Amino acid sequence: MSIEKKLNELGITLPEAPAPGGLYSPFVRTGNLVFGSGFVPAATENPLRGKLGSDLTIEQGQEAARLCILNCLAAYKATFGTLDNIKRAVKMVAFIQSAPDFYSQAQVANGGSQLLLDVIDAPAPARSAIGMAALPLNVPVEIEVVFEVE
Repeated sequence: MSIEKKLNELGITLPEAPAPGGLYSPFVRTGNLVFGSGFVPAATENPLRGKLGSDLTIEQGQEAARLCILNCLAAYKATFGTLDNIKRAVKMVAFIQSAPDFYSQAQVANGGSQLLLDVIDAPAPARSAIGMAALPLNVPVEIEVVFEVE
């Protein structure tokens, strides 16, 4: 099933594609790989702010990670005109703004990984979940994805 049909089947509407927040390209394609820049949940209606483990719960962090992936997919579609040339997500890197004693970054990243698994008919990507002292705009999560494309 196509990614766009799967999103529709799940009742998921992509947000408006976020504008780049600096001097960079949202995506760079080389061969059959597309490297995504970092996507944050900030383009959403009620963006979450703060650190996991002090300001936000794991569940709120998972929702932020999911919103990062939605923004990534929206930007991908705006850039390339379709999502249906994506064969799989090869690598996902999740940066989690964390309190010093927060150690559940992988659980937070699962929010983004799960959405990728729900909409792309392919195995899970390789993944890193990294705790950070701070992220731009005080967002709790920023995610990069590398896609293999047709």
